[in-house]
Amino acid sequence: MRALWIACLAALALNAHAETGVTDSEIIIGQSAALSGPAAKLGQGVNRGAKAYFDYVNQHGGVNGRKIKLVALDDGYEPDRAAANTKELIGKQNAFALFGYVGTPTSNASLPAIKEAHIPFVAPYTGAASLRTPVIKEVFNVRAGYADEAARVASAMSKIGMKTVNVFYQDDAYGQAGLKAMQDAAPKFGITINATATVKRNTVDVANAINELIVKKPANAVFMVTAYKSSAAFITAARAKNSIGPFYNVSFVGTEALIAELKNDGSGLIVSQVMPSPYNPVLPVTIDYIKVMTAEGIKDVDYPSLEGYIGARVLVEGLKRAGKGLTREKLISSLEGLSDYDLGGFRVKFSGSDHEASSFVDLTVIDKDGHIHS
Repeated sequence: MRALWIACLAALALNAHAETGVTDSEIIIGQSAALSGPAAKLGQGVNRGAKAYFDYVNQHGGVNGRKIKLVALDDGYEPDRAAANTKELIGKQNAFALFGYVGTPTSNASLPAIKEAHIPFVAPYTGAASLRTPVIKEVFNVRAGYADEAARVASAMSKIGMKTVNVFYQDDAYGQAGLKAMQDAAPKFGITINATATVKRNTVDVANAINELIVKKPANAVFMVTAYKSSAAFITAARAKNSIGPFYNVSFVGTEALIAELKNDGSGLIVSQVMPSPYNPVLPVTIDYIKVMTAEGIKDVDYPSLEGYIGARVLVEGLKRAGKGLTREKLISSLEGLSDYDLGGFRVKFSGSDHEASSFVDLTVIDKDGHIHS
């Protein structure tokens, strides 16, 4: 009887000190993303790839005996909704960690609650410097930054003799981050920013931008820091003015969604990518991605779902290394310990002083049939 009483007390003590979002059988991961609205294909893609991998892990025993439960809330790519979702995920939903947020303004709006709760925030779908420098203890960026993308684009422009570029950007933290990245990169390659113009988030009102960048002050190229619907609207309107570009988009645009919006008008577009190609699966990581997606009954592959998959693999590796006695502090420590983690051709390099895992950037070109080529 005394032994039973001691065992009960021990169980109660263990439960009292259990980490939020962690039980003997489950780990709760929270996500806020655009699952509806003009940026929905981005959020849906990241969610689809991550969920496929989490389901795969669960079917193979979970992480140290625990299954992963992904709770995803829709923010429509609106900062206020993302901030509210974050508070709900941390509070009502008891999330242990947050994962796969889509967008700079939405991530930035969520940061106060993230810092207050000291909750790990892994693999946001954004390249903004605001989440990278200085290092934020809770934030782990898997993808390269917009600074890396802008430098890669500016380098490519300079190699073909371009001297001027115009910047079309979203009038929020995302667009401003991309603009700043090009402002820093362009001079290093002898390129001058000729003019800039904006579009409001979740809109396609590009008339003023077309007038400024295409009609009044044309340049050798246009660098675009917008989501797919506004990018497509700008390109279509520019081509109606007989502009041939070239048009350079950063990875956040959502390449496949952009192609779908443009229908037969996407030939020659250039998009920087921060993930390896899902369409030329020669790396082990992309081969594994396709196997997992196929096993989950998902036929379509794309860049957003590959990014969700890779981000999920990084999170799961961190959870595994944190061990059975899982805490948020242990997860942060284990992620920082991924100093040279090879997923199969995509390397993750975190440390205590650097929470940016990768600087990989590739340039892709869209052909007349809507195919993507590296």
